[in-house]
Amino acid sequence: MKINKISPDKHRYLKILASIAEPPKTLNYSGTLPDVRRPTVAIIGTRKPTTYGKEVTEKITTELAAKGIVIVSGLALGVDGLAHKAALDAGGMTLAILGSGLPRIYPSAHRQLAERILAGGGALISEYSEDEEARPHYFLERNRLVSGLADAIIITEAAARSGTLNTAAHALEQGKEIFVVPGNITSAMSIGCNYLIKQGATPLIHSDDVLEVIAPDLLKPQTSLALGNTPAEQKVIEALQNGLRDGDEIQASLAISATELSTALTMLEINGLIRNLGANQWTLR
Repeated sequence: MKINKISPDKHRYLKILASIAEPPKTLNYSGTLPDVRRPTVAIIGTRKPTTYGKEVTEKITTELAAKGIVIVSGLALGVDGLAHKAALDAGGMTLAILGSGLPRIYPSAHRQLAERILAGGGALISEYSEDEEARPHYFLERNRLVSGLADAIIITEAAARSGTLNTAAHALEQGKEIFVVPGNITSAMSIGCNYLIKQGATPLIHSDDVLEVIAPDLLKPQTSLALGNTPAEQKVIEALQNGLRDGDEIQASLAISATELSTALTMLEINGLIRNLGANQWTLR
């Protein structure tokens, strides 16, 4: 892994970090940084996301990365890793800011993901000395860089006590727009998100909410939703649009046979209109 050293104030993409509190004098990085400033969002959240948290993280990241938005996160377990993976799967660029010195990767379970980031044209970034071990306070320190490098911060799921809220505090201090995905009020993993919304953060309902703020030129006129090729396929699409996810519930609501539903789901998945979440759970792409 080749490690490069750079002064943020001398790089067009990184220069935004020169204006934050306690700006880093130098950064070490491996991989490829954008040559010019590009719209960038930080996507962060809990290390133990629920099925809902995983779904919304992947959906929002995929939509933004596919439109050329650079995705920044911290390579941690949970939402961070999901965001990096979704950005790569969408063919986008993602940057990971580490709480350890390169080439050390923490957590070690994400070494393969780190290699994917490099192979996908992204970069691993650290302000710490080469091979420095990860330390608890390093993660809190690096959070200011995660928010500082972004034009906006997206929090998809967070508990009441979460390092994510520390990043949100840095974002507020830096004057960054904070977007938060609303969550179920009975879910412990959404308490942090709902609290931030109560305090004035912007609720995130669709990825276009972010584009309106950081890259309005990327917004396209809304087109009609894709239609199924058969009445059954169309009914399944409408059920998913109305919030149903479970295959058995979809079948019961549509009053169709298991065979007819299975055929419709298979064809819609083949045509790229829906996605299988596992355990007979489905969602629109």
